[in-house]
Order: sequence, then structure tokens, then C-alpha cells
Amino acid sequence: MEASIPLNVDNNHSLSFEHFDFEKNIDGFGITMAFLYLAVCVVGLAGNSLVIIAILKLDKMSSSTTVYVFNLALADGLFMVGLPFIASQNFKDQWVFGNTACKVIMVLDGINQFTSVFCLAAMSVDRYMALAKPLQFARWRTPSCAKVVSAFLWFFSLLTILPMALHFSADHGFCSPDFATESWFVGILFYTFVMGFALPFTLMTVFYAAMLISLRSQRRRSPVPSREGRRFEQQMTKMVVAVVVVFGMCWLPFYTLNFLSLYQHSFFNFGRAFEFVVLLSYSWSCANPILYACFSDTFRKHFRTLLCLGRAYRSLPKFKDEQNMNEEMTSRDGGSHFQRELRATY
Repeated sequence: MEASIPLNVDNNHSLSFEHFDFEKNIDGFGITMAFLYLAVCVVGLAGNSLVIIAILKLDKMSSSTTVYVFNLALADGLFMVGLPFIASQNFKDQWVFGNTACKVIMVLDGINQFTSVFCLAAMSVDRYMALAKPLQFARWRTPSCAKVVSAFLWFFSLLTILPMALHFSADHGFCSPDFATESWFVGILFYTFVMGFALPFTLMTVFYAAMLISLRSQRRRSPVPSREGRRFEQQMTKMVVAVVVVFGMCWLPFYTLNFLSLYQHSFFNFGRAFEFVVLLSYSWSCANPILYACFSDTFRKHFRTLLCLGRAYRSLPKFKDEQNMNEEMTSRDGGSHFQRELRATY
């Protein structure tokens, strides 16, 4: 819906129902897409569940960053719940779960999708505050404050999508939005694009860029070149580029195709392309745990511990590797002690 914009998956498909021709027969493409939907759902649920367990059991939500990561993983995991219903609709070419289930699934879909994106944006702001001006923002980076912000993001997501979600119905055989006019759809599309993609993406880009600039400035001010500092900077740069690029790759095609669909009668016939871009948008929710595993030494250790693939968990200071690298960068430059507590989660 939202992600799908109240369009999301369904919206697209709901629109697809009105504007596009879907083949009724079950062929190789339909079977392949059903398998891919199932794979994304399983990976997303398993990966995000692992992140949630790791934070609750091993980290105890000891920092503001891990509070945001916890809520991001929770939203991403719940976002996967609606995927089997959408896959079933695409596979059978009809909604068989009833009108009430349609509205409930779309409400949950919208809340979790928006919350996921909002948490991601909040994390970019949190990381910038931790690195650029740690003393000035110290009181805003406590776990308690992060929990309040996260609760607000969940509530705000509900307020954002509820009016749109209630427009979904299964009266025509598909769980699709029932807007009075085409202008309503265009307005909702622009609204969800701004709130669910453009604004969060801009915030992430701006704050991550500012964070990297601040990080490089600190390293250059150090009287003695720091190999650990350079390594940490490179690690953070890779993380930032990966997060921004993957987010854009997963969501931009979805919104692009929705906007192009406004002109499909003249130039385009997307057909099954909507199924693919919806799947791609859902893939974002299972990409986050993979990014954690690739860019965070801490989460890799947590994952190994939970999967019994590594040594027993040791009660060492959280994010020790990242702290040591940041400490090396800041100590020679008179950096604040609080800055040494930076928690880089990816």
C-alpha cells in the first residue's frame, strides 16, 4: 500500500486490475514469481528475527542506535507478513481472503513500510549527531529518547496511512484502492512518494554525507596519520553508499512504474512488471540484515553466537571494534570522550 503507497503491492496490482491486462493462466513466470515472493518472505522473516533476537538477548538495546535498529527490524519483519497474501493474489489473479482481511493487511502493510523508512531516516540523523557534535546532542541520544522517537514514528505511520488504507476493498475480486477519481490516485501517489521515498531518501543522503565529511575532517586534523581511522572511514563510506544505493534500487522502480502507469494508455503496457517492482520493494526489508552482516563486526559476532557458529558471547563493551577505531581518530585531536562511544551498527 504505501510502500505500495496505499498503492503498494496491491495498489499497484489494484491499479493493474483496472488498467492492465493480466494473463489468467498459470505459466512459468507466475510460478517463478510465486517462488521468489516466498523466498523473500522467508529470508526477510528469518533475517529480521535474528536481528531482533540479537538485540534483545545480546545487546539489550544499550544505545539509541540499536533501539532504532530494533524497530527497523521489527517493522521489516512485520512487513513480510502481508507478502504471502499479495503473492496469492498475483498467482490466482484474485483476492480470496475477504474484504476485512484486505483492509487489515493493507493497514499493517502501510504502517510497517512507513515505519521502516522513517526509522532508517532517524538512524541517519542519530549517526550524524553521534559523530559530528556528540556533546551537544548527548542528551538526545539516550535509549530512552530513542524509544520515545520510535513510538512516535509508529504512531505517525498509522496516522499517515490509515485514511488511505481504508479505501482498499475486495469488492471487485482484487484487494485494490477504490478512489473516487483519477485525481485522487495521482494525489495519493505524489503524497506517498514524498513521504515514503523522496523525503527519507533526501534526509539519509544529506546526513550521511555530512557524517562522512565530519569523519574525514577529524582524521585530517589528527597530527599523526591513523591507519585505524582511515580503515574506519572506508568502512563507514562503504556502509553509507550501500544503504543509500540499495534503498534507492529497491524503491525507485516501484514509484517510477506507478508514475509511468499514468501514461500507459498512450505509451506503455507494463503488465507483469508491476509484480516484479512490488517484489523488489519488499526485498528492501530483507536486505537490511544482510547489510548488518556485511558491514558490522558486532552484528556478525552476534549472528555467529546465535547460530552457534562462533565463540560464546563475551560481555565486552558493545561495539568495541568501532569504538576503538573512533577513539584512535579522536584522541590525538582532543576529541571528546563521548565521541569515542560512537555506535556504528551496519
